[in-house]
Order: sequence, then C-alpha cells, then structure tokens
Amino acid sequence: MERIQAVRGMNDILPGEIGWWQQVEEAARRIFQDFGYVEIRTPVLEKLELFTRSIGENTDIVEKEMYAFPDRKGEWLALRPEATASIVRSFIQNDLYADPLARKFYSMGPMFRHERPQKGRYRQFHQVDVEAFGIDDPMLDAEIMFMLRLFLQKVGLAGVGLHINSLGCRDCRKSYRESLRVFLASQAEGLCPDCLRRREVNPLRVLDCKVERCKTVLETAPVLLETLCDPCRDHFSRVQDYLSRLDTPFAVDPRMVRGLDYYMRTTFEVVTDRLGAQSAVGGGGRYNGLIRDLGGPDLPGIGFAVGMERLVLLLQQQGGMPRRNARFFVATLGSAAREEGFLLVQRLRSAGIGAELDYEGRSLKSQMRRADKLGARFVFILGEDELGRGEIQLRDMREKNQRIVPLGEAVRHARTLPTG
Repeated sequence: MERIQAVRGMNDILPGEIGWWQQVEEAARRIFQDFGYVEIRTPVLEKLELFTRSIGENTDIVEKEMYAFPDRKGEWLALRPEATASIVRSFIQNDLYADPLARKFYSMGPMFRHERPQKGRYRQFHQVDVEAFGIDDPMLDAEIMFMLRLFLQKVGLAGVGLHINSLGCRDCRKSYRESLRVFLASQAEGLCPDCLRRREVNPLRVLDCKVERCKTVLETAPVLLETLCDPCRDHFSRVQDYLSRLDTPFAVDPRMVRGLDYYMRTTFEVVTDRLGAQSAVGGGGRYNGLIRDLGGPDLPGIGFAVGMERLVLLLQQQGGMPRRNARFFVATLGSAAREEGFLLVQRLRSAGIGAELDYEGRSLKSQMRRADKLGARFVFILGEDELGRGEIQLRDMREKNQRIVPLGEAVRHARTLPTG
C-alpha cells in the first residue's frame, strides 16, 4: 500500500529538532513577560474579510498566497497568513481595550501561505509574534526593537543586523505615492508584469518586489524619507536617538518596505546574510489606524514577528544551542535492581529532574551507550550488590568520575548537582 505523504511545504517537527523549538519558545516567554507582555492564542481560521481589510487586497499575500475557501454555508474563510490582524480582531471583539493593563501581547503558532517552499520558508510556518496597543511614543518603538534584539541574543543568534525605515503617515505618503507613480511610468519597460499592475493600484508595493530587474530600476526611485512631514520626521529622529541610547546598532534603509498595507511610520527588519536572498529573520513596524479600521477604538499599534523555521535553521547552522536531553539515566543490573531503579526514576521526575531508564534488561555496557546517546550528564548505577547494601553509584559522564551515595538519598543528591 502506498504511503501517504505530508502536504508539500507543510513539514513535521521531529523529536530530534524539537528541543531547539522549545528553547526558543521558552526564551520568548521569559523575555516578553519581563517586558510586561501576556500570551494570547487566536484561531488559525478567520473570516477572509479580516485579512483583505487589514493586509490589503492588492498585496501578494491576499492576491496569491492565502488559503481561502467557502464553508458549507458559503461564508469565505481563510487560514491566517499572519498574526497581527487576528490579535487585533480579538482585542476588539473581547473589549480588551477597556482594560488599560491588557494592551501588550505575544503569541506563537502556525501561519499559512501558498507560496513556493524554499530554505526556511514553508507553506505552514510558525511565528513568534508581539503586539503593543495604545502607545504612540517613539520610546516604545525603540524599546520593542531593543526587546527583539535581546530575545535573539538570548537564544544565541549571531551575525544579524537591524534595518529601520519610516513609511510616514497617510498624509505625507500622498505626495510620495504620486511622485513614485510618475517615476514608475517612466520606467515601465524595465518592470515585471506584477509591478506594471501594482504601479497603478498600489505603487508602494513595487518597492517590495524581489525580481532583480525591478530592484535595479528602483535604485534611482524617489525616497520616502525625503518627503516625510514634520511630525513623522521628528518621530523617526527620536526613534533613532532612543536606539542609540540603548546601545542598539541599526542601519537606516530608505528602500525597505513591509509587505502589508497597514504599516506606517517606523518599520524594521532583522536581517542575516546566511539564508541567501531571503535575508529577513523577522520584522515589524507601527500600524496606527489598523484598530480603528477593523471596528475598534482609534488606538495606535506596533509589533513584530519572527519566523521560527528560519531562526531554528540559523541556530542549528551555528550550533548555538544543544538539544534538550535527559539529565539522569538510571542503569540497573538484575530484576530486583531494575524494579528499584524504576521507582527511583519516577521519584526523580516527581522532583522535576529529567531521568530515563532501560526497560528491557540490556547489559550495563549497552545501557551506558544509551545514556551517552541521550546526552545524560549523570548516571545512577544500581546492581544487586548495591541494592543489598542500600547504596547506589553516581557517575558524572562529563567529568568521568564516580562515587557511592545512600540509595535513600539519591534524589536529594541529584538536586545538588549542576543542571548543565
């Protein structure tokens, strides 16, 4: 019988790599909670209108990449392609804006986009997402980028850079959009078919094109930073000042835009040169107006998302984090010792200490090999003789030394040993 394969671009996360994912998730929870963020979980399935209204009908995500379909009653639904719109929808629907303390959120989970799978980019992918509502001060813009950099440092990622830009507000973008449209009309022969269409309906989307010939054309395009209104220019200047005072290196990238229509003012990306053309590990920006546009109060917002697959891939390439292993292994010789070892393993686990046991009565040599493969730092060794004396041997696999401890005090001794 033919084996059933997973859907293309939707991958299993196997036990051999799950430790990397868990350590990234734990670091995210710890750091974001230190900054006052609380976790929120939203459905993976939403009404299609949520994304067409928030992301923009003329974006690649809506036009080409969303998994959208009608349900049995004819209502159009979509698998979420990103998290911000879903969190804003929940924020509005559940009246969370009524609580001034419930305005900083983080979330982790799968997103879906129908695009060509490539290194670190899949049709089902996972994101760590952070959103903050109700604060328009550039101090928060700098703080959230500082937090993103701290998170990546804590998980051990090296060789990344922070790129920032300002997309201005709706008022100062009007004149820029018109000058960009005129420029693109003069360069029509060099644009790809998608950009020829975008230049009329949404010219800013052309700036996000990945086609090489379009990139070449855009090297001489007008720069949005040169047309910022005074409030937007002041906001961006203060963001840069706060980043400098936080010792957070950055580069101003005037050609950087984000692929979603709701962004305004501060935008940013964390990039690396280790993933080929797809260089962004994560990014985000400010989206004042989105909450109002989705039916909520007129509150500002800012956030970012980090792609888990790309982050884990980079960490694996640089060997940044070891996979999670059992801290203890209990090796036994003889049926009576094995039964006592079984009880010891459960006592260790009950005390919050990771432990494993051989259930099949293998030789001591085989059990020690298994302990080494599991990465156990310590091995308790219990034979019939030790059992008779009420003792157990404790071996440190890293330091290659061994000592005897009372069997009844094994758990207490385990608690005193290093965790690394």
